[in-house]
Order: sequence, then C-alpha cells, then structure tokens
Amino acid sequence: MAEAGWHVLRAADGAAALDVLRNQTPDAMLLDLQMPRMSGLEVLEVLARQGRVPVTLVMSAFGGLDAALQALRLGAVDFVSKPFRLAEVDLKVRLAVERSRKAAPSAQQARAGRKDAPHEAEVPARLFHGMVGRSAPMLNLFKQIDRVARFGSTVLISGESGTGKELVAKAIHAASPRARGPFVAVNCGAIQPNLLESELFGHVRGAFTDAHSDRKGLFEEAHGGTLLLDEIVDLPLHLQVKLLRVLQDGEVRRVGGNKDIAVDVRVLAASAIPARQRVREGLFREDLFYRLSVIELAVPALRERRDDIELLVAHTVERANQRLGTKIRSVTPQAMARLVAYDWPGNVRELQNCIEQACILSETEDIDLESLHLGRAPEPIQSAPVIRSDSLSIPAAIEVAERSLITAALARTGGNRTHAAELLDISPRNLQYKIRAYGIDSPAPTGRPPKN
Repeated sequence: MAEAGWHVLRAADGAAALDVLRNQTPDAMLLDLQMPRMSGLEVLEVLARQGRVPVTLVMSAFGGLDAALQALRLGAVDFVSKPFRLAEVDLKVRLAVERSRKAAPSAQQARAGRKDAPHEAEVPARLFHGMVGRSAPMLNLFKQIDRVARFGSTVLISGESGTGKELVAKAIHAASPRARGPFVAVNCGAIQPNLLESELFGHVRGAFTDAHSDRKGLFEEAHGGTLLLDEIVDLPLHLQVKLLRVLQDGEVRRVGGNKDIAVDVRVLAASAIPARQRVREGLFREDLFYRLSVIELAVPALRERRDDIELLVAHTVERANQRLGTKIRSVTPQAMARLVAYDWPGNVRELQNCIEQACILSETEDIDLESLHLGRAPEPIQSAPVIRSDSLSIPAAIEVAERSLITAALARTGGNRTHAAELLDISPRNLQYKIRAYGIDSPAPTGRPPKN
C-alpha cells in the first residue's frame, strides 16, 4: 500500500491497533477479522462505542462472511475477500475514502441536531432477517419492514419472480409482535382450485369424498401468527369473496361446517403479477385488492440493486461450501465483473442457482469465467431467413440460418469470437471454421464482454 502513495500505519494485532488509533484517526483502516489478542470485531465494537469508527474495510475469507456482515453493521463500509490482490484493495480503499469525503458534509448536518445519533445510520450494509443488502433500494426496504412490522395491517408485497417476496414476509413476521407465533405460507397458484378452499379454511367430516375427519385450515394453523398468501392474484373469484369476509370479520367457516371460528391472523399477500393489472382485467376483486393493500411493499429486482451482487455471491458461496462440502475460496475479478454486469432475469434465485452450479463445476478453489453458465440467448433475428422459392434444400436452409445467427452473435459481442461462440453454444474452433466456410466478415474485436 505504501508503494501506491499511502502513508501506512501498522499494527500487529487488535490491541496494538487501538493504541495506534488512540491519538489519531486515519483516512481509512484495513482491518483483519482474525487477529491475536483482539479480533477485528472487538476492535470495531470498541471504536463504535466511542463513536469514532474511521472508514474501515474488513478482510475476510468466505468462511467468515457472517463476521464480515457483523462488522458492516458496526460501521465498516466494505469487505475484501481473501485471498486478494493489492491493486483490488487499493481501488476499494480509494473509492471508500472518496465516498466518505463526499458524504461528510451531509453526515455532519444530519448529526448536528442529534447529539447522540446512533452510528447505525451510517452503516451501508446489513444482514436483515436472512436478507443481504447494502444498496439504497434494499436499505430502504429494510427500513419499511421495520416500520410496518409493528402494526397489524395487511401488506401486499409485489416483485418479480425470484426477488425474495417470501423472505420479506418472513422478515415482517420476525420483526413483529407475532414473532413467537406460527408463520404459515401457501402458494395460491400451486393448489388445485377445488382443494384450495379446504386448504385455507379447513373442512368438517363428510364435507366431500375422502373427508374422513375434521381438519383445520391454514387460517386456523396460523392463529396468533402470520399467514402469507403467495401469488394471491391466482386465487379463484369465488374464494376471493370468502377471503374478503375473513379479513373483515376475523372468522372462518370450514367447508361443510355451520359455525364460524374466530381466528387471530395477520395476512400478508404477495404477487409477481401486479394486482392492479388483474383488477383492471376483471380477474381480481377491487374491494379485496384495497383490503389487502393497506400497505404496499415493492421488492426491487436484482438488476436494480447491483451493489448487492458481491455480497449475495459471497453469501451463496459460503452456504454452498457448508451445505455441499465445496471449498471455494474466491471469485476472480473477471467473473465478478460478469456477474455484476448480467441482468439476472431470474433475480436472486437465478444468481443462487448460478453460483451453486459454479461451486460444483469449478475445478479449482476459485470461480472463474469458465465456471459460470449464465442464461444467454443469441441476438434475435429481425426477419426470417430468405430461402429461394425454388429450393427446398435443408442444407441450404441451415446455411442461411447459421449465417444469420453467427452474424448476429458477432455484432452483439463486438467481434469477440470467444464470446460469440459462448452465445452460439459452439466451440471457438467450430465458429472459426464456419466463419471461414461462409466467408463472414466480422467487426474488429473491441475487447468488451457481451451485453447480457
């Protein structure tokens, strides 16, 4: 670091670090979490109590991710995965210092009216009830969850498939006064309509064929706790009426029963399809929509929170190592850049599947570009290939189609044949042969990775 122009203060362990920091505050601190005498977390705890945590980056292996996230909660601004390159650390330190200097005036103004302002307000990353996030959209979502959890109002959670809507529901439950009660979830689109009524409200003996005994429904199972109705827009219209009555009266009637049963349940609903759209289409009752959407929470897509991707990757790698017995230590900078640039149409679920696959397929302790298998599709052909009307030759048609696909892939990748071969799902050697055989002129390589 000294070679990069920094004036470096060194400390052999945590206790020595506190001695160094007693009389001076550096622009930045690079802190190892594993040290003799005092750990990095213990150092941060002392500094946090004193309200003088400098710009801090913690060093941690993937196996220490939980400790790294705890350090972020104490005031660290970023973490560096070991092993690392000095150039990577230098860049992260410079960016962190620059961000801190830009934020300093507003932070001072915010603290001016709050003598004992909690340091938590400056923490840029959190592990929140199983969700990982440092981006502004996620920190705002965590704040909203904290606020709405204490009340009993119904909440409608919206977001694309794979964004973690059920995790949001679980976080609301865990942060609420009902946390000790049951959390029950049901996917309204995954159960046949003729069975869903019994699943939700229960039935009495003899209500229908195979109803050999009384059975509680999920509303009764969730008594004293929280019930998540996932994919609520798939609820059949006749059950929407019955759900509305339950929300209004706090009572359920089992299928085939003749008495109402009082239930104390907080209802959360979730949908990947906007419920307002279904209301406009006449497929969802407007009165039920307003009853469910007293509070609306929107879960951001992963492409809207790219700052979280590195944390999510590290979290997923650690879980894969623990669950599968893999021994992944790091992700190469090139692979991480590809992961951050990818649009993730399947959101967090797709990222988790991609990283777990990479952990299994990687032949080294590092996840590199070769280990990643992101869902890519060739550039769509704008018009169908033109084949001579007097020819029904299959080889001729195949040649036309291959020419078009290869030309589109080369255009999409800026002439990078390696990436074009990945898009086309063929080997670079095979692509080279076809380019020569068809006499295709490709654009000069730009060196840029393909746009996902």
